[in-house]
Amino acid sequence: MDYIELHKQYKANSLFGRYITLTDIEPLLSKLQTEVIGASVLGKPIYKYEIGTGKIRVLMWSQMHGNESTTTKALFDFFNLIHSQEAIGAKLLQEFTFCFLPMVNPDGAELYTRENANKVDLNRDSVDLSQPESQLLRKTFEHFKPDFCYNLHDQRTIFGAGNEGNVATVSFLAPAFNESRDVNNVRTKAMNVIVAMNDELQKHIPNQVGRFDDGFNINCIGDRFTSLNVPTILFEAGHYQDDYYREYTRKMIFISLISGLKYIYENDIVNNDIAKYLSIPQNNIVFYDFLYKNIKINYDGKEIITNFAAQYKEELIDGKIQLNAYIVEIGELKGKFGHYLYNAHKMRYTDDEQNIPKLNQKANFYLGNDIKFVNGLKK
Repeated sequence: MDYIELHKQYKANSLFGRYITLTDIEPLLSKLQTEVIGASVLGKPIYKYEIGTGKIRVLMWSQMHGNESTTTKALFDFFNLIHSQEAIGAKLLQEFTFCFLPMVNPDGAELYTRENANKVDLNRDSVDLSQPESQLLRKTFEHFKPDFCYNLHDQRTIFGAGNEGNVATVSFLAPAFNESRDVNNVRTKAMNVIVAMNDELQKHIPNQVGRFDDGFNINCIGDRFTSLNVPTILFEAGHYQDDYYREYTRKMIFISLISGLKYIYENDIVNNDIAKYLSIPQNNIVFYDFLYKNIKINYDGKEIITNFAAQYKEELIDGKIQLNAYIVEIGELKGKFGHYLYNAHKMRYTDDEQNIPKLNQKANFYLGNDIKFVNGLKK
């Protein structure tokens, strides 16, 4: 199956970039037979979309965190596929009954925040169910009675797949169901699907698939649903080289969705691929957006050679997301990598302030006599 060509053909081109709100998806939802199941804190509608006639029931939700939009884009690409004349689309609708909540946190999406309008992280509200969005997700879960749950998220650019400098473009997790992180039949089913998705992704992003930490937190929705005996898979859409709009990553999520579902209907999920699952390198915080090495600075009257790192902040300004680079760490930075790496070879650092890099300072500076950096990048 040519997944890349499928995505090119069925990509929802009206959805682009990082800032995806209800305003962006409602024109697409209007073409589908959706249902409004309730409202957010600020009264925005939360939509449910059910389709398919198969016996395997799969619940998927995205943008539980409002500023994590990559998987929402991939879901609408997937919707286009299952409504096409492609054989795989028809097969998926024959084998599965799907229930989608394509934007659980529309207030957070509008504000471009992780939390909802009450500043509550919905992915830490699975026990208290203190928020209307959490309650709607839980009611959907209980009414739909899924055989599998797909919990769709984004992760930051700081994560690597292991410690060797490979970026974690996509990461997965089969969440724990208890403090001991035991592996039962429920987790094994989720692990097997993740192994199948990883096998396919290695053809497209070799060594760039990570395994998210499985520390147990019953307040997290994945851990909660797994504890209720439903295999749940956490998807984390991460960074790909120079892909800050996450357009290549959305393609990898699209591929993951199809390949994982294909595995489910082609197999009875009795394989025991725990060892293969555990061989996927664990996510580690090893990356910065910018890493500058061998910088000469004057520190307390002495010239020293040091390194510093900068990180983008995603800032919503005038209805658009701006990536603004700020200095976040200074020092040896051993074992760290940069998506953008610059070796200054002992050139002197200067800036328009105190001629020394400082934490939380905008990454605007000079190296040597005439090399200028603006917003982290060499001009």
